[in-house]
Amino acid sequence: MEGFMTTKEAAEKWNISVRQVQNHCKSGRIKGVLRVGTNYLIPEDAMKPTYVYLYEGKSTAHD
Repeated sequence: MEGFMTTKEAAEKWNISVRQVQNHCKSGRIKGVLRVGTNYLIPEDAMKPTYVYLYEGKSTAHD
């Protein structure tokens, strides 16, 4: 489809895994994504989403 790329193409362009692209699509971090069946179509001009992993574990510091 003209103007869109597949998750595989986006993964290669952004240097991340296909699964990461799928997760970004599913969570709404990429604007303009179309879902066609089980596939995602990503606009060619879409920006690589930023992902920040926050870990809320127990603190090891003693007060």
